[in-house]
Amino acid sequence: MTKPIPEVTPNTWSFLRDPMIKPTGFREYDARWKYPEEINLPGMTALGLGLGTQMRKRGIEPVIAVANDYRDYSLSIKNALILGLMQAGIQVKDIGPALSPMAYFAQFHLDVPAVAMVTASHNPNGWTGVKMGFDRPLTHGPDEMSELRDIVLNGQGVAHEGGSYEFVDGVKEAYIDDLVGDFKLSRPLKIVCATGNGTAAAFAPEIFERMGVEVVHSHTRLDYTFPNYNPNPEALEMLHDMSDTVKSSGADMALGFDGDGDRCGVVDDEGEEIFADKVGVIMARDLAKLYPNATFVADVKSTGLFASDPELIAHGVKADYWKTGHSHMKRRVKEINALAGFEKSGHYFLAEPIGRGYDCGMRVAVEICKLMDRNPNKSMSDLRKALPKTWSTPTMSPYASDTEKYGILDRLVDKLVAKARAGDTLAGRPIKEVVTVNGARVILDNGSWGLVRASSNTPNLVVVCESSDSEEEMRAIFADIDAVIRTEPGVGDYDQTI
Repeated sequence: MTKPIPEVTPNTWSFLRDPMIKPTGFREYDARWKYPEEINLPGMTALGLGLGTQMRKRGIEPVIAVANDYRDYSLSIKNALILGLMQAGIQVKDIGPALSPMAYFAQFHLDVPAVAMVTASHNPNGWTGVKMGFDRPLTHGPDEMSELRDIVLNGQGVAHEGGSYEFVDGVKEAYIDDLVGDFKLSRPLKIVCATGNGTAAAFAPEIFERMGVEVVHSHTRLDYTFPNYNPNPEALEMLHDMSDTVKSSGADMALGFDGDGDRCGVVDDEGEEIFADKVGVIMARDLAKLYPNATFVADVKSTGLFASDPELIAHGVKADYWKTGHSHMKRRVKEINALAGFEKSGHYFLAEPIGRGYDCGMRVAVEICKLMDRNPNKSMSDLRKALPKTWSTPTMSPYASDTEKYGILDRLVDKLVAKARAGDTLAGRPIKEVVTVNGARVILDNGSWGLVRASSNTPNLVVVCESSDSEEEMRAIFADIDAVIRTEPGVGDYDQTI
């Protein structure tokens, strides 16, 4: 395999012939590039050859399910990836356009060991990438991504005979059957279905209607130009639109999905936008009644309520805080045999006997409908208000380049740990501990906390703060964390703030 040539640029002869791949596109647990500025179609073919070589190197049966999201350029990128996989002697089972969780489902449904999903996830148009995995329901983590990066960038892909291609129909229908089964609501539910014109538009309305939901459509027409907003249920633009639609329609809630359908956002009947970690606590409370003494995994960006909520404690729940990132969370849920994992970004990992352990926004929507059915006299706002009160920031992302962000984070972690060791305060309160499993989560003596970590997918840091006391304390925590962050000149502006 030819080594990728970094100096290749668009609109040149070599761009149509030679692989071009920006090395920073290989991230902790998936691969993402701006297309065509950072990767070209020969580069995607080189990635496919590298992925197939990695499969053979690891002794994995040479069969893979492949799919693509609903963007105008994803099909050509998938076809380039497939060409490389076939060059490596891999038998490709193409399930067509899909959600990421539908591709993960295909591994089980078709009984194949590997998956490659071409998607930019929630990133805006102009991005592409691949989510891939060998050990269902897991996807590549840092070790697998590092190995794949080295194979591809060093030109170590090896051609092999035996490659083949098959288009497999009917997976979408099997996926929806698996999600819903014969479940029907026994109470009326009116739900705003928000898809931002993304891939979930081809799935979510049908799933809701099959359960007996009265659907209020919100941008459910497939349109890969995303004319209203980028489908990302963590972004305030989408959440505000969902809230407005709930209020104008009198719906019981809104459920919104990102561009590849592996995340779900929730707005309640009062139009209140509920962060996904709080939705996770609501779901954990309900599931703990059915499965007492369960273990739940939460990412380090999530609320402290998984460990402190009296109702969860009463049901013997064990909370495990772990690294942010869908691959890290999936792996941790499987490793410690947790019932579910919850990530503040809207990824939920529902394991057996509820789901299969991978992140699926559609599965979350079905389980929320079942939760409401088990609580026929309560609204989503009732369930929200029953939680202990905390005050949280949105997930905020100041700019830090991909080449500098990890070095910046290492220095910030050292500075925050030093503050704790010196007996300094944060927001005027003593620092109880600094958890450094993924960045620095600075926990105060009253359970309030502030987090800074590096984004695995974009050139940003990630900042989240939560107070168990007041909005004023939450703002003070952010101000003090931000003051430390501002000691690093390589950190730029926030995408949003409080």
